[in-house]
Amino acid sequence: MLYAMIAKDAPGALQTRLDTRPVHLEHLKSLGKKLVFAGALLNAEEQPEGSIVIFEAADLAEAEALAAADPFVPAGVFSSYEVKRWRIAINNTSAEL
Repeated sequence: MLYAMIAKDAPGALQTRLDTRPVHLEHLKSLGKKLVFAGALLNAEEQPEGSIVIFEAADLAEAEALAAADPFVPAGVFSSYEVKRWRIAINNTSAEL
């Protein structure tokens, strides 16, 4: 099953995000096929203001554990995040990356 982690950055967390990004990306790579998509939400100035991460997980508990293990969480990058079951309605992965 697919789950989405929808996270909102804490105010003033840009430098923490940038400092933590290398270990965050390594963590995401370590998830292998459990990671479906991941990326930053951008504001009007093209600066990160949150994240969306799509996981493949057996259940909500596993997906929540995957989300909590993201290094951005203990580093305080996110002011909040939630994990929701996600269903693909349209799959057009040729979109700009």
